[in-house]
Amino acid sequence: LQKMSLPAKTLVQAAANSGLRAVSVRHSSQAPKVALLGAAGGIGQPLGLLLKQDPLVAHLALYDVVNTPGVAADLSHIDSNAKVTAHTGPKELYAAVENADVIVIPAGVPRKPGMTRDDLFNTNAGIVRDLAAVIAKASPKALIAIITNPVNSTVPIASEVLKKAGVYDPKRVFGVTTLDVVRSQAFVAELKGHDASKTVVPVVGGHAGITIIPLLSQVKPSTKFSEEEIAKLTPRIQDAGTEVVNAKAGAGSATLSMALAGARFANALVRGIKGEKNVQCAYVASDAVKGVEYFSTPVELGPNGVEKILGVGKVSAFEQKLIDASVPELNKNIAKGVAFVKGN
Repeated sequence: LQKMSLPAKTLVQAAANSGLRAVSVRHSSQAPKVALLGAAGGIGQPLGLLLKQDPLVAHLALYDVVNTPGVAADLSHIDSNAKVTAHTGPKELYAAVENADVIVIPAGVPRKPGMTRDDLFNTNAGIVRDLAAVIAKASPKALIAIITNPVNSTVPIASEVLKKAGVYDPKRVFGVTTLDVVRSQAFVAELKGHDASKTVVPVVGGHAGITIIPLLSQVKPSTKFSEEEIAKLTPRIQDAGTEVVNAKAGAGSATLSMALAGARFANALVRGIKGEKNVQCAYVASDAVKGVEYFSTPVELGPNGVEKILGVGKVSAFEQKLIDASVPELNKNIAKGVAFVKGN
């Protein structure tokens, strides 16, 4: 994916120089605008393809630092109703996000073999901070879906930037953990011979390593697992991203499955805006688990973003141990994100 690490002041000043005004008006739910930031990257291109096919999207605004016009021209030839606009570089970022209902952020650099999601921190943290600074001015009411890793830290980063700008709403900032759900459902269906399209597996916690906690006790349709199956399946789900990184042998990380997951979550947000309440797992500001400020659980989405935090529900003793173990790790990730904004 493309780097977008220009200073926040540069991006905001560029927006101001363009003569665009800061407004908080949102499009009507009848014509949702979705902005995709990082649209020319490895996740951004297939994600743009899927969003262009979504009949609920009226306007798809594509942003990246390079190559956006070509991606936009390509997508605009698809015979679906979404209008496509291209926005390239910091001077055009404001227009890309202005009046957006949903902003999806896959911008950043991908993992390579041997890297953890946390190794991406220095580059990607700056990208998310700078994008959030412009969003705070151009579209403070948008629902923001953050894909950029490390999600456990980038969501707090965006939140702190919005707090500084005085426009933070915890119901409108999401870490996209849908890929963990998608993977869990694929793996469980394969293992148990289920119809994958009808298999539901909630995943709670965060979006890295031991913070990824599949609730196998809550699988639908009701499914029994042996202790051995749980012991093998849980770490496979937690390390599934590394499985892809290693298989691609330096050529990138999960892009196609992540694009599908991002499109699915963006669609859920748009459906919520249009009044169709639905439940998705997402990493959000939450009081669902004591001692940690952000946690992924099933949440009910609606016109204002998070309508209800549904919590972890009834979990097994094994799952409770995983939840307890995730709290200090999440707190470390969160503190790192908060410190990055406060120190810059």
